[in-house]
Amino acid sequence: MTTWRDVEEAAPDFAERVRALFEAHKHKTIATLRADGGPRISGIETVFDDGELTFGSMPKARKGADLRRDPRFALHSATVDPVEGHEAQWPGEAKIAGRAVAAGAITDGPDGDLFRADISEVVHTHLNPEATLLVVEWWTPAEGLRRVERE
Repeated sequence: MTTWRDVEEAAPDFAERVRALFEAHKHKTIATLRADGGPRISGIETVFDDGELTFGSMPKARKGADLRRDPRFALHSATVDPVEGHEAQWPGEAKIAGRAVAAGAITDGPDGDLFRADISEVVHTHLNPEATLLVVEWWTPAEGLRRVERE
């Protein structure tokens, strides 16, 4: 299992930027797979705690049922538009994909199911300092941190 701590140890500056984007706003988006294989997008809150990335699902929620049936997920940080004229200050957006591992009931807060992330990929998309290129950085357990710039 690949935890958030593994990402932090392998690429600390990258992990710090991604975590900041996820923690900048309370609400994120999660993609799961429906029983028929189709995609489902839902709102979600996430927590980085003691080297783990966790998230929950309310009792009888469809996203929890999706994750129990097929644990694959993709999380997306909140997205904000670059400010015109100040595009170089845009922090970008972050994504984390992997498999949800059931971790029992939520013990702090409302009832529900707790999941831990077994991370397969982390992505940070942003602009270069001149705001002339799109920069995509991504980390995987097998390949480590990589980067590409696009016009």
